[in-house]
Amino acid sequence: MPIRIDLRQLPEPLLEFGGPGEFSDMRQGLREAGPFDLRFGAGRNETITVGLVGPDMMIDATQRWLERCQQILPEASSDMTQYPAFPGFQDIFRAKLIQNTRFVKSLGGESGELANCLNLSDPKTRFEAVLELYAEGVRQLSSLETKKPDVVLCCLPDELIARCWSLNETLTKEDKAAVAALKKKQSDPQLSLSFDSQPVEEQPEDLLQRDFRRALKARAMRFRMPVQIATRHMVEDQESNQAPNIRAWNSTVALYYKAGGIPWRLNLDGPETCFVGVSFHHLRTTQRHLVQSSIAQAFSSKGEGFALRGGNVDWSEDQGRNVHLTDIQAAALATNVLEEYRDRTGGDPVRMVFHKTSAFSEAESEGFRHALTSVPVVELINIMPTQFRLLRFGSYPPNRGTLCLVNGSKSFLFTTGYMPSIGTYPGPHIPAPVELRSDRIIDLEQVAKDILGLARMNWNTASMSGGQPVTLAFSRKIGGIMAEYGEDDSTTPLSSFRYYM
Repeated sequence: MPIRIDLRQLPEPLLEFGGPGEFSDMRQGLREAGPFDLRFGAGRNETITVGLVGPDMMIDATQRWLERCQQILPEASSDMTQYPAFPGFQDIFRAKLIQNTRFVKSLGGESGELANCLNLSDPKTRFEAVLELYAEGVRQLSSLETKKPDVVLCCLPDELIARCWSLNETLTKEDKAAVAALKKKQSDPQLSLSFDSQPVEEQPEDLLQRDFRRALKARAMRFRMPVQIATRHMVEDQESNQAPNIRAWNSTVALYYKAGGIPWRLNLDGPETCFVGVSFHHLRTTQRHLVQSSIAQAFSSKGEGFALRGGNVDWSEDQGRNVHLTDIQAAALATNVLEEYRDRTGGDPVRMVFHKTSAFSEAESEGFRHALTSVPVVELINIMPTQFRLLRFGSYPPNRGTLCLVNGSKSFLFTTGYMPSIGTYPGPHIPAPVELRSDRIIDLEQVAKDILGLARMNWNTASMSGGQPVTLAFSRKIGGIMAEYGEDDSTTPLSSFRYYM
């Protein structure tokens, strides 16, 4: 039987910025038109105040780096299109970057508090002591009575990363069975989705180890303070590091967003839409019972990003490799997302699109649609891993945005690949497409364009090489932070994406 292949090339998504014009390259857009929130006029913050927590040596190095980011950092490569010069923070964001000794919490020098904690022999005691030091520093800065920092840089020395970056967990029998199930799923490329070899779903090590970064972000969230991790890899020139201009682009975009700014917005050619990624992450209850906690990562077409925890599914070895919500849980999750969307935008979306890396069960489909009768269009889209590949003549892989229809029944989208706008393929690995499925008839090209656009809505970087739609890209990180936050508290994790990136 002959195979019929229909190839379509979708255009690069366009982004909106502060001034006139639309751009596919966020760096060009920021240079020429400034950040999107310039449109807010007096409602935007024209100063970004940065707090610092860490040992003296790392604080000094980070302060020097922030000073460098106020200046022009020339391109370190002849490829100016892919790696353009960094014009300086104020020229890009039209805002001043403010440092002040009032917003610095020193953890001492070679014989200071941090050094003493790092010398503790017991790994668990050491991990908790160092975490408490940084968390207390963030708390103090967030509690200042007058002006507070907009964002805090937690400056981590090499010794901390070597001795405290992760902590082996003591596993129950239930934990060990869950780890085995995750390893089995991870070994099957048909079940584990990744972009550029970066898994978007929970991994075995997430149960085996505690992660210092996630633990620190969970603690800082209790003080309503966004934090950014600063290491020597970010703030110093080293042979193994990226060039200074590349590091400056990536780190300052993240800093600006976490401080409350909106760097750019997706230009959607269509109705106001809410995009929702649904994922699951293991969570230990107060009785150390293991459950699968559902998580929704949602984005409005206006750029608002938020994360919500949904219902828990009791974990068992019999539940299979994919976890599903009941119809009641699905309806509750959809209702919570819609209410949060209304609070942020002032109304209902015309269209709601759910993304999931596994198939939607009948109960999930019924629950989502039943809860969203006020929304005219509800779409359930599976973005699934596949072993399907395409080859082309020449030195480069298929273009980013290639949509491939096989026999009119299967659809594959390349979210990474050769980019004509920069004349190369910027990724490190052979690009693999994702398979797109839905339970109902959809506008396939529109769905694919949405996914390509959402891959540009990662405000944690200025890189153009990523292929992860933000609805799924941060599933693993958000799940880990929410697991660290726990549920033994009268509060719930904050919803803004600023606390998770």
